[in-house]
Amino acid sequence: MPSFGDPQARLLIVGLAPGAHGANRTGRMFTGDSSGDWLYRALHSTGFANQPTSRSATDCLQLKDAYITASCHCAPPDNKPSTEEIAACRHYLDREFALLTRVEVVVALGKIAHDNYLAVLKAKGRVSSLAQYTFGHNKLHSMKPVLIDSYHPSQQNTSTGKLTEAMLKEVFVSARSCFA
Repeated sequence: MPSFGDPQARLLIVGLAPGAHGANRTGRMFTGDSSGDWLYRALHSTGFANQPTSRSATDCLQLKDAYITASCHCAPPDNKPSTEEIAACRHYLDREFALLTRVEVVVALGKIAHDNYLAVLKAKGRVSSLAQYTFGHNKLHSMKPVLIDSYHPSQQNTSTGKLTEAMLKEVFVSARSCFA
């Protein structure tokens, strides 16, 4: 599954993996499923997307100053990628970081995205220990680029109230406030 967004983005969003009934079906990250519904509403309300919904790869959605990628680029069994799958896809994430030269803020959607992003930084020698970067919703980690954690907008998190629309929107308000 290819990544999606503005190649001049200052915001990089790292998700988990393509959803089997969303991105894997439609051909675009966070498109055609409830996770995407939540994410694109939050991005639209904070000025990062031109519309609040995404149903297909041809629906004219455009991201403004934002780019979306994932820890894994294939839909994993049971929506949970294995350690081996994450490691196999890590080079894609590493390459995207090299190509996206204007990124000032990274939003990690979920602990797996958080851990994978930090693993890329550790491999580059930019962080020495991952222990100091504990995951927490809307937690800002002072580094360059700034890392902000968010609960993933999965149905499991949204239907239980662990993540509300206001909480997700606040993550992107925080991200925008970090821009130079």
